[in-house]
Amino acid sequence: MNRTSARRVFAAALLVASVLAPMAAAPATAAPSVASHPSRPDDCPAHELDPELASRLDEAIEKVRRQAGIPGVVAGLWMPGKGSYVRATGVADTATRKPMTSDVFVRIGSETKTFTVTALLKLVDDGLVGLDDPISKYIHGVPKGNRITLRHLAEMRSGLFPYTEDADFVHDLLSNPKRSFTPREVLAYGFKHKNTFAPGKQFEYSNTNLILLGLVVEKMSGHRLDDFIEKRVLRPARLSHTLFPRGFEFPRPHPRGYTNQTLTGEVADSTNWNPSWAWAAGAMISDLHDLRRWAKIVATGTLLRPQTQEQRLKMLPTGHPGTGYGLGIFNSDGWIGHNGSIPGYQTVTVYLPSKKATLVLMLNTDISYQGQEPSSLLARAITEIVTPDNVYDRPLPTS
Repeated sequence: MNRTSARRVFAAALLVASVLAPMAAAPATAAPSVASHPSRPDDCPAHELDPELASRLDEAIEKVRRQAGIPGVVAGLWMPGKGSYVRATGVADTATRKPMTSDVFVRIGSETKTFTVTALLKLVDDGLVGLDDPISKYIHGVPKGNRITLRHLAEMRSGLFPYTEDADFVHDLLSNPKRSFTPREVLAYGFKHKNTFAPGKQFEYSNTNLILLGLVVEKMSGHRLDDFIEKRVLRPARLSHTLFPRGFEFPRPHPRGYTNQTLTGEVADSTNWNPSWAWAAGAMISDLHDLRRWAKIVATGTLLRPQTQEQRLKMLPTGHPGTGYGLGIFNSDGWIGHNGSIPGYQTVTVYLPSKKATLVLMLNTDISYQGQEPSSLLARAITEIVTPDNVYDRPLPTS
């Protein structure tokens, strides 16, 4: 969903909203249907989409990729009753021209929020925390923390200043992208500022909220956040290719990532930048098959009690027509899920309940095109073709 800011990255993006030169494409390659993967049985179709429809998608994806200067794209679409579509196009490495492939791991940025909030909601189900508890009950030192609830944090309606928009934070991170940050260190950048509005009054996307929720999970579970997510979320969901890194680890194969979120604005290879600054808001890594599986799980709430999932899906206005935000999850014209952006990578993982359809996108750049996230441009182009009544990040009316 469209959003621009001086330092969009560090928003570890939502409300999906800078440019690599267009490059010669590696040919798009079809990949085996996820349903045919022997270790990942599911209810998705084993046959591919109608060739004519698949051809239209190939052309649309390649058009956006070239126009926006995206090095490489992996796209997966699964529509029961119609078939599946998995493609990799472009390059994974602009220096070697190695083609992008569909089996890569990528940094998923703000999609991490769906895992952190799921972890929190598991504690709600356990009776250990309440969504309407003030954050001050668990974490001291939060500005006006006695008035800000866990629900406000998960809804992005706390009014806490986003630490990623603090000029000192941006400078410190970009001066040394391999530096390790602690959760308390990043919070300090945000807490220097006054709250931007009273709790619950409006929507403002802020990574500060998710860092605090990660600390709540740690305190009330008695475990490190990554360990708790592994035990209570990833294992039950059978996501064996998803991880919460503690440092620089990045499973192979993975594409190189390219960003212009640098002190000079020049494009840099951010593949091995340290994601610790994003922690509970955006540090995780996954692959196409796990994200496909996660899309349905998080949208339908199979890991949670029905009443808890109902709370999660109470979508409130964001200021962008057609887009609502619940508890660490959004609804974009019917598509439920989240997107992610971190220097060098962007993702989209969404599920359309009305058609039981799943869309996953993975890109190896976060550089915007004409003020828009490249992942949004791709998701919009795809959904305009396959679900014209439900268009992801539908453009604003021109009149």
